Amino acid sequence: MADAPVPLTEDEIEAALRETPGWRREGDEISRSFGIRYHGGVAMIVHVADVERLIGHHADIDLRWGRARFAITTHDAGHKLTAADFDLAARIDGIAAAHGAVPLDD
Repeated sequence: MADAPVPLTEDEIEAALRETPGWRREGDEISRSFGIRYHGGVAMIVHVADVERLIGHHADIDLRWGRARFAITTHDAGHKLTAADFDLAARIDGIAAAHGAVPLDD
């Protein structure tokens, strides 16, 4: 059985946020929204879901007309932030860019 993920300290979270610009902390999760046409958003979400399945870590995803929002926390760590969250955030940024999504400042 795998060890439970270890939550990051406040200092580690601040450092990780500096390395993932555009992601915003909201309590014990990080989130980011992207502007993208609806059907392009569906394709982007499928791409993200494929990567999530491979790495075993998942974001909460909200798709609206012209916008997709991703929120990430580690449920297995008591809904706390871990290194896996920031790794997934960076992967989502790359996928979003590949799909032509535009980062939005909420």
